[in-house]
Amino acid sequence: METIHIQKKQSKDKFPFRLGFGLLLALLGWLVPYLGVNSTLLPAKIQEIAPNNKVEVIALLATVAMIVATVANIIEGAMSDRTVSRFGKRNPWIICGLITTLICFFFLTRVTTVKGIIINWALFQISLNFMVAPLVAFIADMTPPKYRGSISAFWGVGMNLGTPVGTLIASHYITSVSSGIYIFMIFEVIFTISGLLLIGEKSNQNSHTKKLSGKELIESFIFPIHGEIRDFYLAVFGKLLFVSAQFLVTGYQLYIFVDYMGLSSTNATRNLSIMSIILLVMGVAFGILGGPLSDKFHSLKLLVALSTVAMGIGVMLPAIANSPWTMFLYAALSGAAMGLYNSVDQALNVAVLPNPDNTAKDLGIVNLANSIGQIVGPIIASIIISSIGYRLMFPAAGIMCFVGAVLILMIKKVR
Repeated sequence: METIHIQKKQSKDKFPFRLGFGLLLALLGWLVPYLGVNSTLLPAKIQEIAPNNKVEVIALLATVAMIVATVANIIEGAMSDRTVSRFGKRNPWIICGLITTLICFFFLTRVTTVKGIIINWALFQISLNFMVAPLVAFIADMTPPKYRGSISAFWGVGMNLGTPVGTLIASHYITSVSSGIYIFMIFEVIFTISGLLLIGEKSNQNSHTKKLSGKELIESFIFPIHGEIRDFYLAVFGKLLFVSAQFLVTGYQLYIFVDYMGLSSTNATRNLSIMSIILLVMGVAFGILGGPLSDKFHSLKLLVALSTVAMGIGVMLPAIANSPWTMFLYAALSGAAMGLYNSVDQALNVAVLPNPDNTAKDLGIVNLANSIGQIVGPIIASIIISSIGYRLMFPAAGIMCFVGAVLILMIKKVR
């Protein structure tokens, strides 16, 4: 027993590089394909099938996906918390998600109707959340508290890479959607498996999962209602507003270039690639700084709030003029904001969890704000575009960010 204790102590003193790089790769495994398809290839496919109703179809698709993802994330995260197997409690769910998302991607290349796309994308949301909730729980499961900021930075760098890399790859397949999806399928397999091998989750067959019944069982599958939940929900809604504002623009970036700025598909593709490179450079540069800074100065809340304000300024810039340079400025400022935000966001989320027995489920709820935000943003954008036009969607996104920053600053448990 003493030897085991010493080994655990030594492992806690050593920075967990394998965990950090494993999280980074496994995150990219689902995030890059999802964002590349969701933000570019899916709108391109819908434009082919229903060009006259594409904005409304995107909004409908987002609504269905939001409802399905909300339920799936909570249930699947809770089931992961209670899993005992020779492969650990997270790996079985992530592998299941990998297989089923690949199946959904394959059938997405085959569907030719709006109805088929909606059904497929709803099933995809269920499959995706088999991966999302268990994967983020590794931060709480395996990271020593003093390194959470830095390990969160690995996750943050992955989040910052997700949008630009996904868009950059997808932008080359706008006129060949199926080929792009096949590329993403290969990407997902390689990165997810590599990440899980690096993380190296062990068997938990000797662990004793707390048996629940009655009210405790119900609470393990629903939103937290006991414990220190005030800060938890402030973090949830602060994140929801930040991500919604981001995807209010990102969800329609192809249409912004084509319809709002009047560019041809060829020019839109070129500008999307430039935007992606700017987002990539700024996101990674600022993402690398965020985690170590938070560990050194013990300041999570302030960094998250400042990055949310910076995003708010960035998303308002395209309202100035319907020219590509405003989108490039938006990409630079929002890329920096996302870099800082994503690098410390998960450390903040872990710090406000109300119940350690429901780690994956509760982290899944916090990160559900990320999934829902990617859906709520396009819905709000659709309403604004249909009723007022493109220009006013940008200040609306800015206001959402500023409110989100206020919510983050109201958190008391974290500096």
